Amino acid sequence: MADTPAVQSSLENEGAHVEAAAETHAGVEHHAEPMLLGVAPPAMVVSASMLVLLGIALWKGVPKAIGRGLDSRIADIKAQLEEAKTLRAEAEALRKEYADKIAGAEKDAAEMLEHARKEAIAIVAKAETDTADVIARREKMAEDKIGAAQLAAVADLRAVAADAATAAARGLIAGNHSADADKVLVNQAISGI
Repeated sequence: MADTPAVQSSLENEGAHVEAAAETHAGVEHHAEPMLLGVAPPAMVVSASMLVLLGIALWKGVPKAIGRGLDSRIADIKAQLEEAKTLRAEAEALRKEYADKIAGAEKDAAEMLEHARKEAIAIVAKAETDTADVIARREKMAEDKIGAAQLAAVADLRAVAADAATAAARGLIAGNHSADADKVLVNQAISGI
């Protein structure tokens, strides 16, 4: 199979690539990495530097300072939470107080309205009775005036009738009696006393 021309050309191309790569790498020099105390990789140097830096930070008390700062911040947050709880409790108390005041005001308003209705009914009833009393008094006064007018009219008629009867009697007596007859009547009246 290696004798087929396609395989042969493929192998030649592959060989050419390998030779080109070898020539490219052959032209570049390999440098040795710097070494510090026999430790070659730079990652080790960086790691060691970090460990030294962390050791200095621990020695100088940086974690304690960070802890104090965090504790201070926690205390501030707790104080703010307590203040918020206090404010919320005060707000709830105020809300309840105002809700009670509103309920009381509504109750008072309902009572005032009911009282006003009762007063209005009483005023209307009193006005009706007062009006009925005034009408009854006026009717009585009118009846009394009519009765008085009737009595006055009757008295006037009697006076007129008496005057007419007196005048008629005078005329009759004057016409029927003489002076001598009057003497006899006067003497009878005196002797009767």
